[in-house]
Amino acid sequence: MRKTLGWLLSLMVLIGTMGAAGATAQAATAAGPAAAADIKDQILGIPGMSLIEEKPYPGYRFFVLNYEQPVDHRQPAKGTFKQRLTLLHKDVSRPTVFFTSGYNVNTSPRRSEPTTIVDGNQVSMEYRFFTPSRPDPANWANLDIWQAASDQHRIFTALKKIYTKNWLATGGSKGGMTATYYERFYPRDMDGVVAYVAPNDVVNNEDSAYDRFFAKVGTKECRDKLNAVQREALVRREPLEAKYALAAAENGWTFTTVGNLDKAYEAVVLDYAWAFWQYSLVADCAAVPTAATASDQEIWDTVDAISGFSAYADQGLSTYTPYYYQAGTQLGSPDIKQPHLKGLSRYGYQPPRNFVPRDIPMAFQPGAMKDVDSWVRGNAHQMLFVYGQNDPWGAEPFRLGYGVRDSYVMIAPGANHGANVAQLLDGEKALATAKILQWAGVAPAAALADAGRAAPLAAPDAVLDQPVLEREPQLRP
Repeated sequence: MRKTLGWLLSLMVLIGTMGAAGATAQAATAAGPAAAADIKDQILGIPGMSLIEEKPYPGYRFFVLNYEQPVDHRQPAKGTFKQRLTLLHKDVSRPTVFFTSGYNVNTSPRRSEPTTIVDGNQVSMEYRFFTPSRPDPANWANLDIWQAASDQHRIFTALKKIYTKNWLATGGSKGGMTATYYERFYPRDMDGVVAYVAPNDVVNNEDSAYDRFFAKVGTKECRDKLNAVQREALVRREPLEAKYALAAAENGWTFTTVGNLDKAYEAVVLDYAWAFWQYSLVADCAAVPTAATASDQEIWDTVDAISGFSAYADQGLSTYTPYYYQAGTQLGSPDIKQPHLKGLSRYGYQPPRNFVPRDIPMAFQPGAMKDVDSWVRGNAHQMLFVYGQNDPWGAEPFRLGYGVRDSYVMIAPGANHGANVAQLLDGEKALATAKILQWAGVAPAAALADAGRAAPLAAPDAVLDQPVLEREPQLRP
């Protein structure tokens, strides 16, 4: 009996030991050969990557980073610079959205609309030459759309080893242009592109599309009201420029780049109607003063609120020198006639050359946008372009030709430069959402079977989902 009991006890110990060993083995298998390194350590293990700071946010890890990039991707031995980027980390098992604004990067946690739709990670890149992501010394010839696309390609290549699921490129306005150029030069990187309100100025000196836009946008009553304010601001140039001089003295504004205060004043006034439609809605016209009875202060206030009198001071221009440089070398820029200002305008729509310091050489490359436009028309694959019906920048949009596959152009009715998928008509909104989910590889079976059942996978977040395309007073995409 004692032997039998001893044998049973031994057997129970052996079974327990085997069970514990099996559980340990199962845990080890589930976790992999070794516990995965912390995501921060994985990111910082990438050669050339360094941490600026980590900011806590519930449900995510958020990193502000620097990545060492060649100044010239064609000749990488000629030096490097540090490019700033951010990473909103959800999980390596989720898809990743590569967001670009085309300008400075926002160093606070934010989600673009596609990131919310796919409930994914988001990498956001600061565009080269926007400080602090500017080579020193700065050879401005290295600021072009191919070099910027190559920046994205290197970042993607480095991070794809960690974030192995599908990737989408996105951005609004100049960021939408940037996402499109990236797809043109590196079409095998992304699994889809969502480009919001992306201008496409194919022929820089042919801008009649903008004139046609301003002849019919919104209502005649609103158009006439805006035009009257512009006229009155130029009729009252002398007293209003006196106010401008006082404001300049108070704020330390100077006008070396544009030339003088008079040129800056007129540039702000000529932006007024464009800036209104870029950022406002038809309903906002009620707040525009009636020019004939408005005081000087009311004319000043409405122009300042919509166009911004700081825009063409040196201090307003300096941040955006890289944009104006690109507009004057590759991207193109609009030139609208505004016949209601005949006899009052001294300079007309001024070219980008007027907004870039003269010691920076500029020469326009007319083939750059033609190349991209032609490529998109014939080769777009899994690309979505979203425009706002009342957005001036949408007057020259990207268009799709017969050779494209699974690609779309959609227009949000009544929307401005902040147009997005959520503002599309129901059928297009459902289709766009379904396609974004599908391209990201996370479409639920119900959405694959019926696009009408497609919906964002992430819960709304009032902080993260603040508009990524923020209002700026300058006339630029």
